[in-house]
Amino acid sequence: MHIRFDVPADPAYPSRVAAALTIDQLRKYLYLGAALAAVGAAGLAVSRSLGWGDQIQPLWLTVLMGGLLAMLYWPWVRLRARRRSSDYAVEGAYEITDDNILMRSGSQSSGIAWDGVDQVKATPEFWILYVGQMPATVIPHRLLSAEDAETLRAYLAERGLLQVR
Repeated sequence: MHIRFDVPADPAYPSRVAAALTIDQLRKYLYLGAALAAVGAAGLAVSRSLGWGDQIQPLWLTVLMGGLLAMLYWPWVRLRARRRSSDYAVEGAYEITDDNILMRSGSQSSGIAWDGVDQVKATPEFWILYVGQMPATVIPHRLLSAEDAETLRAYLAERGLLQVR
């Protein structure tokens, strides 16, 4: 297998990559925030019906606000990444072989050996390659030709790496 494709200098591309790489790590804040907000709202409702509930209302209000802030952490990180990443829009290229993935971006280049990749998660826009528990890089679907995408999908499935999200 030998697949090569170019990545155009698109200002939105780095933020989409950052969002794809961080979605698993940030999702826990969304779930934790929703749980805290629900507990805080329920506690606030119950404390209003109790005679001594006025004393603990600040606690439930704090839990509710903490939950809402935790839920807003994910959009804040994505917005910040979008604003900062537009400066990183440079042309690049991928070269994928049976042994490794070589990525070039501007004047820098790096590679990942397939032996080091533990799993690959498929999203609508990318294949996210994980080394251990950490996302290492992405391979964009839309920049591959249909034949190359199918070749790579078959290779990933053959190695037992591909997981559909």
